[in-house]
Amino acid sequence: MTTLDYWVIVIFSIGILVAGLSMSDRKADMQSYFGASGALPWWMSGLSLYMGFFSAGTFVVWGAIAYEQGWVAITIQWMMAIAGFLIGRFIAPRWRQTGVLTAAEFVQQRFGSGVHKFYTYVFLLMSFAYNGAFLYPVAKLVNVSTGLPSHYAIMLFGLMAVLYTTSGGLWAVIVTNVLQFVVLTAAVMIVVPLAFERVGGIPAFVSAAPEGFFNLTGGEYTPWFVAAFGLYNMVFIGGNWAYVQRYTSVPTKREAKKVGYLFGWLYLISPVVWMLPPMLYRMVDGNLAGLENEGAYLMMCKEVLPAGLMGLMITGMIFATTDSVNASLNVSSAVFTNDVYKRINPGATNRSLMWVARLSTLAFGMITVLVALMVPAMGGIVEVVLSIGALTGVPLYGPAIWALFSRRQTAFSVLFTTLVSLAINVFFKFGAPPLLNVMLDRMQETVLGVSLPIMLLAIFEVVYRRRPYRIATSADAAADGAEVASHGKQQSALAIKTVALALLGVGLMIMVLGLLAASGRPAVLTIAFMIVALGTCLLRMAYRKRTIS
Repeated sequence: MTTLDYWVIVIFSIGILVAGLSMSDRKADMQSYFGASGALPWWMSGLSLYMGFFSAGTFVVWGAIAYEQGWVAITIQWMMAIAGFLIGRFIAPRWRQTGVLTAAEFVQQRFGSGVHKFYTYVFLLMSFAYNGAFLYPVAKLVNVSTGLPSHYAIMLFGLMAVLYTTSGGLWAVIVTNVLQFVVLTAAVMIVVPLAFERVGGIPAFVSAAPEGFFNLTGGEYTPWFVAAFGLYNMVFIGGNWAYVQRYTSVPTKREAKKVGYLFGWLYLISPVVWMLPPMLYRMVDGNLAGLENEGAYLMMCKEVLPAGLMGLMITGMIFATTDSVNASLNVSSAVFTNDVYKRINPGATNRSLMWVARLSTLAFGMITVLVALMVPAMGGIVEVVLSIGALTGVPLYGPAIWALFSRRQTAFSVLFTTLVSLAINVFFKFGAPPLLNVMLDRMQETVLGVSLPIMLLAIFEVVYRRRPYRIATSADAAADGAEVASHGKQQSALAIKTVALALLGVGLMIMVLGLLAASGRPAVLTIAFMIVALGTCLLRMAYRKRTIS
């Protein structure tokens, strides 16, 4: 790391913070703060969905798997692409049709207050674990690249994430998501050719790779695991309350479909590019052991990036990862404010609701920092992310997705499914090893976590086959026909303008770094010109949108 790299990190960090804070809205209400007034452009929502899910551990979790087992990491992520296409075709438009502000609101309409309270409190509890798992990779990245102790990095970047999420709500989350997508894509497009050059080109990489490095599956990541993981991700991305927000905040069902399709296409293409740096680093240093392989991505970047561009990559990784925290904090605050506080105080004014929204975001952010500090004691980020997902993903989010289509599920059936599935999963994870001397491997743990709740819901579907459908429909009829509020259109135009101006600044800065670079100058300058062109196009779009509104 050079002095120029540190300056780039500081400048980009300040720029991202300013971009997020610029979306602060004094006229904000619950619908605009948590739902973008239903005016969120589908392409911004799709990129935000991608970055919110992608950045949860790509550099650390999947980077470690790519370093250790090669192409397997790409195969696993391709399952997310299939999940995205299925969500776009079937699930996303159903969520948009409900017309709800949060997924918890749909649960209330469909199953009543008792079930609503249960899922709300469980979701809030689980969000702390997920957010901590999302924030931990930030510390790992910063520690590997700069030597800054992990706990300081967690506190610093956790605070920054809380600041602009509290200030600007969902719009701030979306703007920073889109900005980070462009910055990271640019950085990786620079890293990949330089990494191939470092190992002697594609033929040298292929010939020197370990045996089985390009197999589609391997080790604990068997075909059964991959299939179960794909099904799990369809439920998790389609039903996680933070991601549901991306489908309900666009203007129409058609645009909700596009959100899912864009996610699918991005995950079909990007894993091949994103996983190459840690795979190539295996050729540079094949001796990383234990949790050391979680830093393989950054180690390759340090090997090949010229001064300044390493700072660009680190900043992109840091804020892409914290963007996952931002999205989860926003929806957690939405659930608490809309589905807990507002029901306790039905006469609360908009001003008091907005105070609760911002204060709860701040409080949840502080808890997230504390959880992230405890991740190393839990076995590392790979263990935490995959185990939490296997244990809780489908039991918690599967029943709500099933209820979007089912005419037969009841409050009892969904609660029974969730509670029994969670109990059995937790028993086999923590109780069976000491009591029965039985320990499930990764494949068995994932298959059990996915198949059990689906099997239980299918049984109830047969048992209740003559039970009438019960769901509130008052919001459905108006969901697509309602005009987007003028304020929502103005915020949409402001968001596009903010992204455009930020990209112009990013492009110009990368251009300067390219001129200063000792190697890779043509690639850097090409990427810089592309970003400037993109920023110019978005700026024109923002002005047209502002004129129309």
